[in-house]
Amino acid sequence: MTQDTLLADPEVQHRDRIVIRFAGDSGDGMQLAGTRFTDASALFGNDLATFPSFPAEIRAPAGTVAGVSSFQIHIADFDILTPGDAPDVLVAMNPAALKANLADVEDAGLLVLNADAFNERNFAKCGYETDPREDGTLDQYNVLSVPMEELTKLAVIDSGVRGRATLRSKNFFALGLIMWMFGRTLDPTLDWIDKKFGADQPVGKANTMALKAGYNYGITTDAVHYKYDVPPAKMPAGTYTNITGNKALAWGLIAAAQLAKLPLFFGSYPITPASGVLEELARQKHFGVKTFQAEDEIAAAGISVGASFAGHLAATGTSGPGVALKSETISLALMMELPLVIVNVQRAGPSTGIPTKTEQADLMSAIYGRHGESPLPVIAAASPGDAFSTAIEACRIALKYM
Repeated sequence: MTQDTLLADPEVQHRDRIVIRFAGDSGDGMQLAGTRFTDASALFGNDLATFPSFPAEIRAPAGTVAGVSSFQIHIADFDILTPGDAPDVLVAMNPAALKANLADVEDAGLLVLNADAFNERNFAKCGYETDPREDGTLDQYNVLSVPMEELTKLAVIDSGVRGRATLRSKNFFALGLIMWMFGRTLDPTLDWIDKKFGADQPVGKANTMALKAGYNYGITTDAVHYKYDVPPAKMPAGTYTNITGNKALAWGLIAAAQLAKLPLFFGSYPITPASGVLEELARQKHFGVKTFQAEDEIAAAGISVGASFAGHLAATGTSGPGVALKSETISLALMMELPLVIVNVQRAGPSTGIPTKTEQADLMSAIYGRHGESPLPVIAAASPGDAFSTAIEACRIALKYM
């Protein structure tokens, strides 16, 4: 008598909402993996909110806690307002990513670990004295330990990519596995790879092979005991898009200029995390947008005041340190009664602060941070999407009362 070994069907957990966090070294492609999963979930029909997190250090040593980058996605079958707090699923590409994020994970949450990175060398880099998978550290969680690097190398062997470059596709292996666990189709990501890298080019082939290998790993192994079902959200019919606060604000400024029948001028000096507004507006010149990248914050504010005097709807963008530098020029615009919209995309302070981390700490500076009597209205967006309406309202107030 012959016997067939059948793979046990994984347990399907039905949820109305769930939080997933991808974490690894800067350079591991966690932002890309998170973005692609976000797009797949949006096309599936989930409502969602995301939170990318970058280290502020200038390329901290690989494998250290300081160098960990992460991307969090909150998906739900109803209208949600935040990217979530505690992840239900954590994808950790090395011990440092696990150590940096473990305290945030829900009890009984799922940890998807890159087993190949869990070695003595990497334990020492992030301060683990023993293997956290074996010393009881992870007893309260469900753990899936997958040799992602070994499986990625095998998957891309015919891609034309050689040497350590093969490991650059391990984020796509992890993404493919998570796509399978959440019932997402690979088609949108495969199309994106084709457009970005060329499906017939070595890098494109490697990423495609790794993505499919991760997806097929979920299908063909009995190591994965969990799948998740988060139904599509019930939302009004219409056209939807994923959007960041910076992009929505840029579009709002363009819309305000169109409504006011004025040309839009945006003068700015690049500063994280506000640079995205300048970059997005620079791509929209077909709407008559004029952008100017100045040599410093003061010059950016000054040329925007000049543009306002010349009849433009003028705006300037910056973050907390730039607001401090622009304060005298902002007072000048007020004294001259010239409309000027100042965009402050806040980051952690004080002083230069932490460029890659956000903080809501500039309210008092925005209201009172100028010499003499220099009152001005301060308004804030409630969400990334609301930044569109907030930009229009800011322009309306500036044009009406100046």
